[in-house]
Amino acid sequence: MSGKGSRKRLFIVGNGPLPFDMSERVDASDHVVRFNEPKASIGMSGTKTDWLFVCNTGNPMQRRLKNPDYPTSPIVQAADLVILVSHPIAVQKYGLRPNFLSWIKGRRAEWTWPALMMYGAAGKTVAVLPPAFYEEGCLELGLEPYSLIKIRRFPSTGYFGIRYALARLPADEWDVEIAGFDWQGWQRHAWGDERAWIEGKAKERNIRIWPTEDEKRASTSAEG
Repeated sequence: MSGKGSRKRLFIVGNGPLPFDMSERVDASDHVVRFNEPKASIGMSGTKTDWLFVCNTGNPMQRRLKNPDYPTSPIVQAADLVILVSHPIAVQKYGLRPNFLSWIKGRRAEWTWPALMMYGAAGKTVAVLPPAFYEEGCLELGLEPYSLIKIRRFPSTGYFGIRYALARLPADEWDVEIAGFDWQGWQRHAWGDERAWIEGKAKERNIRIWPTEDEKRASTSAEG
């Protein structure tokens, strides 16, 4: 618990490296948010999961749908609620579409209905974020939802999940801790903008981003 009277703790766990084994701290939190599938955080971030945000577009979801072990994986089984971040209407209006050759190979812009069926069969409650949430999220990040330029940037699943959680768990009741984010990955995500966005939120409410700046400096000094 947060140790501040009646205040509660939200822990947001990314899939990047963690500064140390945070399992006990995560599992003791009042609410835990995770994303897609764990990578570097496996075995170091506990098991509690209240909201699991999932990218239901493109190759990542296609890969999950083809994996018979995914629905019974710990990350899915632990989730109280699975939230698909891209509504089909938003994908139709703003998303990237596979070219003809990719379409022939079975790729699709979104996999919302197959995902609903898969998670439902796994016993999970599933929600889909509305199109307006995508549009508003893009604009808040400084991105145009739709652009005619060839190279576009898209918000990440982590960004949408953090934005959703901060909007619904008010600052006057919740302390927030975030770990496992290195803001790197798919080149079409606006990593620098997302990092600046969450750092700005940390100035508005009680958000602790792991590792802290002091820990980063200490680590750099030790490596030197």
